[in-house]
Amino acid sequence: MKRAIVTVAMLVWVSMAMAAVEWKAPASAKAIKNPVEKASGLKVGQSLFQENCVICHGKGGKGDGEAAAAMNPKPKSLISQAVQLQTDGEIFWKISEGRDAMPPWKNLSEKERWSLVIYLRSLAGKK
Repeated sequence: MKRAIVTVAMLVWVSMAMAAVEWKAPASAKAIKNPVEKASGLKVGQSLFQENCVICHGKGGKGDGEAAAAMNPKPKSLISQAVQLQTDGEIFWKISEGRDAMPPWKNLSEKERWSLVIYLRSLAGKK
């Protein structure tokens, strides 16, 4: 019993430590440019965001979706300066790869993931 408690405590501690580590995309992702046209990407991205992202990130992208309260770490605010200062390539990479509770969204086409990047950029103007 004592061993199980220690193991659980260690897992919680490691999980919290991992959550504190900054999530960085590889340098190779930084320079990749978004190939999707803004107007069409915005419409597709909005639809995909509503379907896949709102539950955690919230309607305005503030990290306050219905599921956010139960999550550790909490979803990031997509309108934050920390997110918005990242390049399109970095955001695309993170959408594609996922981390912790955020799944990798490789089931979406590349065009759809790039469209999400366009929509995420638009959220910053809706603060």
